[in-house]
Amino acid sequence: MARQLLSALLVPALLGLTACGNTGSEVDLSSPYAPGLDPRGEAVDPMLVGDRLLAAGEYELAIDAYTRAALDLGLTPQIYAGIGTANLQLGRLGQAEEQLRLAARAPDTPPEVWNNLGLVLVGKGEVAEGAAVLRRAYALDNGASDAIRANLRLALAMLGERPYDADQEQEFQVVRSGQSVYKIRTTDPG
Repeated sequence: MARQLLSALLVPALLGLTACGNTGSEVDLSSPYAPGLDPRGEAVDPMLVGDRLLAAGEYELAIDAYTRAALDLGLTPQIYAGIGTANLQLGRLGQAEEQLRLAARAPDTPPEVWNNLGLVLVGKGEVAEGAAVLRRAYALDNGASDAIRANLRLALAMLGERPYDADQEQEFQVVRSGQSVYKIRTTDPG
């Protein structure tokens, strides 16, 4: 008797719950709830999602998206570069260095990856190696990027390879200046 009563109550409840999920193309705009999933829908490329999240400043979510992409594609240089760039922005210089070095092993590594690796090294105090890496980024870019050129100039100034006034000692910080491109900038003392 109790079992019949329970099934009499559960069946309408379950039918009511299945009606709540919206799997069609219709979306009820007046509903405060998110639309349901369309099981027939196509998934968005996780690399594209990672790139968009990185551009939007959602670095932790970008790392998650790149990790999902790695499940499909394997750990490619592009995935290492994306995760390394996100970690650079999060201030995780040790992790960023490791991932950007792995990305830089590819023969066709873009100059932005070398730029970011150089900035990580400068940020860690390894200015000589950072300047060498920034020289490589500048050479690969044929001097076209103002951001890479400015980063190289500041790294060389930190090494003393450029006329530098010791009375104008300045603090430097790494800042983002576009999608996956970072610059060294002087901090204002005041």
